[in-house]
Amino acid sequence: MLSKPDLVASVCPHDCPSTCALEVERLDDRTIGRIHGAKGNSYTDGVVCAKVARYAERVHHPERLTTPLRRTGAKGSDEFTPISWDEALDEVAAAFAQATEQYGSESVWPYFYAGTMGLVQRDGIERFRHALRYSRQTTSICVGTTQPGWLAGAGRLTGVDPREMAESDLIVLWSTNAVATQINVMSHVAKARKGRGAKLVVVDPYRNPTAETADIHLCPRPGSDGALACAIMHVLFRDGFADREYLAKYTDVPDELEAHLETRTPEWAAAITGLSVDEIEGFATLYGRTERAFIRLGYGLSRHRNGAATMHAVSCLPAICGHWRHRGGGALYTNSAIYPIDRTLMQGLDVRDRSIRTLDMSRIGPVLNGDPEDIGEGPPVAAMLIQNTNPVVVAPDQNLVRQGFAREDLFVCVHEQFLTDTARYADIVLPATTFLEHDDLYQSGGHSHLQLGARIIEPLAESRPNHFVHCALAHRLGGEHPGFEMSELEIIDATLKASGLPDLATLKAERWHDCMPDFEQAHFLDGFGWPDGKFRFKPDWPAQGRLGHLMPELPDHWAVIEEADAEHPFKLLTSPARNFLNTSFTETPGSLQRERQPTLRIHPDDARELNIGEGSGVRLGNRRGRVELTAMLFDGLQRGVLVVESIWPNRHFKNGSGINSLTGADSPAPAGGAAFHDVAVWVEALE
Repeated sequence: MLSKPDLVASVCPHDCPSTCALEVERLDDRTIGRIHGAKGNSYTDGVVCAKVARYAERVHHPERLTTPLRRTGAKGSDEFTPISWDEALDEVAAAFAQATEQYGSESVWPYFYAGTMGLVQRDGIERFRHALRYSRQTTSICVGTTQPGWLAGAGRLTGVDPREMAESDLIVLWSTNAVATQINVMSHVAKARKGRGAKLVVVDPYRNPTAETADIHLCPRPGSDGALACAIMHVLFRDGFADREYLAKYTDVPDELEAHLETRTPEWAAAITGLSVDEIEGFATLYGRTERAFIRLGYGLSRHRNGAATMHAVSCLPAICGHWRHRGGGALYTNSAIYPIDRTLMQGLDVRDRSIRTLDMSRIGPVLNGDPEDIGEGPPVAAMLIQNTNPVVVAPDQNLVRQGFAREDLFVCVHEQFLTDTARYADIVLPATTFLEHDDLYQSGGHSHLQLGARIIEPLAESRPNHFVHCALAHRLGGEHPGFEMSELEIIDATLKASGLPDLATLKAERWHDCMPDFEQAHFLDGFGWPDGKFRFKPDWPAQGRLGHLMPELPDHWAVIEEADAEHPFKLLTSPARNFLNTSFTETPGSLQRERQPTLRIHPDDARELNIGEGSGVRLGNRRGRVELTAMLFDGLQRGVLVVESIWPNRHFKNGSGINSLTGADSPAPAGGAAFHDVAVWVEALE
């Protein structure tokens, strides 16, 4: 044991825009203590969320998987027996080879998402996929609506340097519960409030922890943010806040937009959003008169069937006022496109065959049940490798997902740190390393630093990183690519050199490399990402996806959401829980103690009418499923709106059915995705 902890540099790998630079207390070669935010990093600035600070609970959890497992009981059970790595890999390779022989290579579907954001460990599964010609994946579940919504106007996935928030006079957090999901944003907000007396406005359909800190909380009905944005634009034009010079130089059809918005009045929006006319007028005036107004866009507003149109509508605001001209002004959705990374080696792009079919990860339920809309004339999915995600809990239309995983003719291998709900359906389970036990490279959407996260402790027992699995299976199956013969650090070094970035030795020494463009480019003063350099109020939606032709030509409230009706009178939000991150941290004692149990937030007046009391058992339902949990009376939302902060494992609900039993898997325009917050339900008290 060392006399005192070493502080070792690392990077948070989890699905969060912050990608925090970390300093980890290493107690010995196998043990960590507390985790801290790196003070030397200008974005992280010494701040880290509480769940990552106590990461030792996760790394050293007694229920972590330590050896490969073969299922011996029914699918979905806890009945497994330990086997060796060679046995496990041989069985997986044999199953994939059998599926390929019987149906063709497209019958194998490697499936992954963002349990780690590391570019080698996460994206190496793409190299494995391409080398073996397995079915490709549309990674739509998070960005399917947000990304085309932003691109439709701005043309590239970049925005203002988030550190400029400290120089803002008005910060608008629109559909992002930053206190729970990206705590570093709040530290930069605090700097602006302290240094400049900045105002904080939060737009969110319930009073979450971030809204509780706001100077102004606008609480619209779910799915109505587009109407709010249009009414704000109406006021900006009407009251002389529009920057006519900027509009003429940097936007496509400002006159057409202004004419279109004449009927999108605050009164019109009030009827749709449930906000008052005074609230809409007041915020529009505040925004219009504040040059240094920074909009930080989150994902919540896009988790609806009209999400892409809504994202675009909100992104129009700084263009009308010309706020992009000013430091601390403009907007940010993501800066993911600022990194000049050549991903060929990591992802095997040099062996990618675009003729291989692509399956939408958000449609995993219909895919596994053979829906012809998804699999077309291709073969059924007969075998899967699942890494870094837990679709039996997180994917929409959960009952259909579980039905698909229950197929006896579907072979599933899950590589995981814990025996998740999805792992319980696997034929083979492989124990995975945590980010502290392997090497990786990280970029961020929420800031601008490229970072190296090197291994700092030995892997637990027989746990192995994703890269090991990709290489070992490829060797057994005849997959050929140089990346399968290289270590993680060799891939990172080669990638950095191919990208014209500082090499591995330099990145190790410097810890991070700032890729932020200069002010002109970050604020689109060199032009937006279109050939004419102009922001598009009138997007080419069909270019953003196959369903783009359905979308409104100009910003609007697109009324395609799942409306409440007589049978389903409530709208449900499945918002993130502060102490979980998707289904990560749902097993750690600190997070479980703070979250306690799945809870339904319901307005006291709605509860009274339904004879529901504080702590009562309640049942939610719709045509997709039913969920049972505990009621909490809560006046921080509009009547007719419900909130369940999740994502809890299915077994924590009273009937064993998780919250995504209620969400739909239909594809929002233009390019698919998941409408997690666009759910109409009925509610009743349990007897």
